[in-house]
Amino acid sequence: MDNNKIMIVGTGNVGASIAFAALNQRTAINEIILTDIVADDAEGEAMDLRDALAVVPSHVKISNGTYKDAKDCDVVVITAGVAQKPGESRMELLNKNVKILKGMINEIMASGFDGILLVVSNPMDVLTYYAWKFSGLPAERVIGSGTVLDSARLRQRISNYLNVNSKSVHAYQIGEHGDSELTLWSLADCGGQKVAEMLPEETLNGISDFVKNEAYAIIEKKGATYYGIAACVIQILECIFNDEMRVLPVSSFDNFSGVCFGWPTVVGRMGIIRRLDLGISEKEGMELQKSINTLKKAINSVEIKV
Repeated sequence: MDNNKIMIVGTGNVGASIAFAALNQRTAINEIILTDIVADDAEGEAMDLRDALAVVPSHVKISNGTYKDAKDCDVVVITAGVAQKPGESRMELLNKNVKILKGMINEIMASGFDGILLVVSNPMDVLTYYAWKFSGLPAERVIGSGTVLDSARLRQRISNYLNVNSKSVHAYQIGEHGDSELTLWSLADCGGQKVAEMLPEETLNGISDFVKNEAYAIIEKKGATYYGIAACVIQILECIFNDEMRVLPVSSFDNFSGVCFGWPTVVGRMGIIRRLDLGISEKEGMELQKSINTLKKAINSVEIKV
């Protein structure tokens, strides 16, 4: 299609922040359509965002719409879903959000949509798997935001210890975007030097724990996380629209395990170009398998059938 047109489904904190981040950068995005189960909210966000067009660095067409408008979109970004309530298990939340996802995907596909789905809603890896199943799209065109945000947190934390720019740190969190994710210390480097050789093991473990738990700390203090993930989603969209072939730890279907999880992957205009073949340590391989097993259990627990 090459319209560089996106739809953002869900105009809560995350969806609105993605749109705002797009406005404040010179991106390849030409048009944004906002849609939400509360139509007035989507319209209000579109109005508020349009007010910034005279002063932001980009020129983007912004409007609110319905699922029917997905027809000629290149990418549909899914941020909608319900938040976890006190006393509610993750599995109860999972069933609720898979049900919501199925309704959204059915309407999006009914519009004639034939682009790329980018899933941000949580539990993201499981929802990415079901978005692929419900949509019938090729696996390479269903992408989850993966551990892109977790890896950004990791690089930033490492950079604080090494006193270098975080853009000079190459390191990845992989696996589930959640409690079972892990750090690939065997491949983390700064300017070609292994981070594991630059910092003591105690520090490395502390960094991994911080990265895994920072979201909980942010949610406890301000109720939700949205700026970091919004910036990461824009990076993924830029990779797609500019055909950048950049390596990002997005979530996509893995043929070997049968689930979707965050893994260093080449991303371009066609979506997932290829998942990299990395030589990780035996310990990391065992940790990753635990994460995969967690995701399999979650997928199998879903009551809604494809």
